[in-house]
Amino acid sequence: MTEPQSRDPLHGLTLETIVTQLSEELGWEALGKLIPVRCFQFDPSVVSSLKFLRRTPWARTKVERLYLARFARR
Repeated sequence: MTEPQSRDPLHGLTLETIVTQLSEELGWEALGKLIPVRCFQFDPSVVSSLKFLRRTPWARTKVERLYLARFARR
């Protein structure tokens, strides 16, 4: 019997992958304007962003939605 496939478009993606792709595609400055959080605006890095996003569900949701809006159509 086969396992049903997940309908979650983020299934299999790590938060690190999402943040890395967004920062490479948009740049930290644009990312900080779209989602105005300190970890994107002041001395941004993937590591600092991951720490913040893992502790802050509302910010993580915004990042995931932005990722889906940018990459889900590809």
